[in-house]
Amino acid sequence: MNKLSVEQVPDPVLRNDQDVIVRLVAGTTCGSDLHLIGGYIPFMRAGDVIGHEFVGEVVEVGSAVRRHAVGDRVVVCSFVGCGRCWYCTNDLWSLCDNTNTNPGIGQALFGADTGGIFGYSHAMGGLRGSHAEYVRVPFADYGAFTVPDGVDDTSALFVSDSVPTGWMGADLGGVQPGDVVAVWGCGAVGQMAARAAILLGAERVISIDRIPERLEMTRRFVGSEVIDYTATDVGAELRERTGGRGPDVCIEAVGMEAHSDGPMHLYDQVKQQLRLQTDRPTAVRQAIHACRKGGTVFVLGVFAGAVDKFPLGAVINKGLTLRGAQVHGQRYIPMLLERVAAGELNTAHLATHSVSLDEAPTAYDMFKHKSDGCVRAVIRPGL
Repeated sequence: MNKLSVEQVPDPVLRNDQDVIVRLVAGTTCGSDLHLIGGYIPFMRAGDVIGHEFVGEVVEVGSAVRRHAVGDRVVVCSFVGCGRCWYCTNDLWSLCDNTNTNPGIGQALFGADTGGIFGYSHAMGGLRGSHAEYVRVPFADYGAFTVPDGVDDTSALFVSDSVPTGWMGADLGGVQPGDVVAVWGCGAVGQMAARAAILLGAERVISIDRIPERLEMTRRFVGSEVIDYTATDVGAELRERTGGRGPDVCIEAVGMEAHSDGPMHLYDQVKQQLRLQTDRPTAVRQAIHACRKGGTVFVLGVFAGAVDKFPLGAVINKGLTLRGAQVHGQRYIPMLLERVAAGELNTAHLATHSVSLDEAPTAYDMFKHKSDGCVRAVIRPGL
């Protein structure tokens, strides 16, 4: 793991009239950040501030801001959208044409530039992240959302990224009433994808992981069935539970550092460490092979580039629909805040630990190694 440290940086200032400055109330660790810390996402620089999931208080507003005032408590979407380009106006917010201040890097990596995201490398705009006392929020009228009075800070925090990401997987994955849905990963995003599938009417939702605390949390708080993949053959188990067909929708919520207990994990890990591939697609492979013929696989986990042994033949010959996206948070956050306020979505249980900014490096180490039952560590400057 690359070295993390807590250092003094200059306070942010308004850079254009659509900015607000937010005082951080709470942020959180995220599995996507571990890819940065591990060196798997390129274009990080010394002194960069990470963090992209946060809730805070508005302390300064630009002259063109119309929807926010000093004192507002807001949850901020991890991706920044301008609200005006073709992608934003078509609810594809993470693909915004105008918020990545380093155009060209994405062209080389992906064939097109993504939108900007807080604290996620210079390939994604180089914006300073949320693990700081103050954060500049560009295009705040489109990316910051007032938190309802009845929603506490911790519950609102996860509506910044984890909840809309999970919901998007179920929504764009096409979950329909009566479907059987399988979700790989019982982290925050995986749990929220499973809960979204239940709320969208799925008949059965089955979540797959190996960490006992995460499996129990998913069963207890989300209401999903669970499978410990170290204790059974996942493909055989899913066929058994679906009458031999396989799930209608498979959602991958693990990402580029997927783990498995088979020999393929060692193969993928060695190739990744040698930079012969950038990602470990273990869970994606499983999802593709497990999905029923004519079903849908949605990839929510973060991937950086190229993978080996991708089962394209299974996609074609099984007639699968394969989709993926970074979160279009602005599309979902207002609705999700209403659901949290109404008690339909429980998110506070995801916060298993609470630390100060100074303790953030320790929290990330605990989070990475899943020690002490850590699912998410909340970072609070006031502690």
